[in-house]
Amino acid sequence: MTQNKNQEEKELKIQEQTQEDIKEEGHQEIVHEVPLYAEPVFHVGHFGITNALLTSWVAVLTIIIIALVLRSKLKEIPKGIQNLFEAIIEGALGLCDQVTNDRNLSIKIFPIAISAFFFILINNWFGILPLSWFGLIEKGEHGLVFVPFLRGGTADINTTLALAISAVIGANIFGVFSIGIWKTFNKYVNLKVLGEIFKKVRKDPTIVLVAPITFFVGLIEIIGELAKVASLSFRLFGNVFAGEVLLVSMAALVAFVVPIPFLFLEIIVGVIQALIFSILLVVYFTIGASDHDHDESHNEHKEHH
Repeated sequence: MTQNKNQEEKELKIQEQTQEDIKEEGHQEIVHEVPLYAEPVFHVGHFGITNALLTSWVAVLTIIIIALVLRSKLKEIPKGIQNLFEAIIEGALGLCDQVTNDRNLSIKIFPIAISAFFFILINNWFGILPLSWFGLIEKGEHGLVFVPFLRGGTADINTTLALAISAVIGANIFGVFSIGIWKTFNKYVNLKVLGEIFKKVRKDPTIVLVAPITFFVGLIEIIGELAKVASLSFRLFGNVFAGEVLLVSMAALVAFVVPIPFLFLEIIVGVIQALIFSILLVVYFTIGASDHDHDESHNEHKEHH
């Protein structure tokens, strides 16, 4: 309790000092920086709530509200917003079919992919909306700094990293439920191919060379999974963060009219990045659910005939 009181007193003193500095240095220019890290806007105990985390919560709340509104107004003959969302869902499901080539598989993956799409899209757009102009004024190293209450959650590497890890782990879990834990395990640590050396070495001596190579290729797949995490997270973070920096830079140079085309450009980029992430998620889930052993045995059966 004493530590909490001391912490609260320190925070109050810092806020009071900041307000005094603002009054004393009213002539000083307020800088709006876009740091790589998300800035804390308030604390719950010792847990800091950053503007990126706050935006992510708002994005989730927005999705929940839209879903509840749509559910309450569902009709057999769609009108208005229901018609719009049904068109979006049908188009997205058709795009998912092009990746999976299987409607049953698409229906299983689609809810996760479309949820990721809307979460990323809303986060991307919140970072460029005028709502991000509301915030705190704090004292920084080089003067007064403006800290917005809302910052695109995907402009924080922690958010994109969490999304990427969830997508890759989720794809492997989906594979376990689709083809079984043993076949999923053998994609990375292929013990089966090593066991086949003793069975097929008399008929095909080249298996002594091919089998170890196949085994090590499986181990390389583990590195590939880590590469997927890096690719998904840094691509999304880099594009969204660069867009926010561009808008702030343009607004600092020319405050009126000129930033508008760049604003529309970032709206389109936000859609494209959400779409790319969702399609890659569908691809990874489809790969996770694919049975390589079945395909190989099917090919061998064809060659035999």
